[in-house]
Amino acid sequence: MLRKKPVSAVVVCLAAAGLMLSALFAGCASAPPANVKAVNCAAGKIAWDIAPEAEVVEFACAMGSHELEPSLIYTVTLKNAGDRPQRFRLNIFLLDMDKASGYLVPDKGNPPVLAPGEAKTVKIPFMKTTQWPAETMVRVKTMSSEE
Repeated sequence: MLRKKPVSAVVVCLAAAGLMLSALFAGCASAPPANVKAVNCAAGKIAWDIAPEAEVVEFACAMGSHELEPSLIYTVTLKNAGDRPQRFRLNIFLLDMDKASGYLVPDKGNPPVLAPGEAKTVKIPFMKTTQWPAETMVRVKTMSSEE
């Protein structure tokens, strides 16, 4: 008769740790949400917080210059995917560099709103930034047209 050997607690712990690490890395490599259509950016990990009424048609970044300073320049095209006019607040956070910038989309108008289906492209420069960020967060929120 064969005796079953007990499974070592160390083996169980290592297996559990391996499963947790694989789940963690799978989460880091996740694709952008459905309302982000095109991403052309060499930055590292990008976290997205996009309002359901907004659609990011294009998100791109490139090194360039702004006001004669070397800059990391983000080009973002936002589209109103809702059924009523909206104004959006776009924020980009370079988490590992402690830098952030924001923009109202659209910035002008009477009232300053995007009609349903309308899109607008904005450029957001991070002046004196000469390296790609390892972690970026992009947030798009809706604003009421009365603000």
